[in-house]
Amino acid sequence: MKNIFHPKDNQEMIARIHNLTLESKALWGKMTVNQMLSHCIAPINVALGTEKINVPIPLRIMGRLMKKSWLDAPEFKKNYHTAKEFIRKENYDFETTKNELIKSVEKLSEGFQVVQLEIHPFWGKLTEKDWNNLQWKHLDHHLRQFGV
Repeated sequence: MKNIFHPKDNQEMIARIHNLTLESKALWGKMTVNQMLSHCIAPINVALGTEKINVPIPLRIMGRLMKKSWLDAPEFKKNYHTAKEFIRKENYDFETTKNELIKSVEKLSEGFQVVQLEIHPFWGKLTEKDWNNLQWKHLDHHLRQFGV
């Protein structure tokens, strides 16, 4: 698997983001391209410690039980639920949001040390490999959703 914390792989992901346009349409799901861009920023911000999510205890238990199967899967499944803090229903400026996502992804290229969260609120304790799997697969999932 590619590594979001390695500059070369990170640039590959950013190149895919650059391929998105305002006319990009989802192959599945309900989000518009600008909602997806904003949605993808939020989990990175959680990792960087600039955004928090509130996960009820029953969901924390579920996340820890599901962690291995999710992170070991080759890719994320379509149309799965997300944290309420990650749901986007507003309209966002495409170029501004796209550039913000690119800057967030670029921040991850500085290496694993940028991750500020020791215990993920849903998944629990994550290793560097786990954080990479989570961030890479999430971005890949949504970029595939929009055909790039």
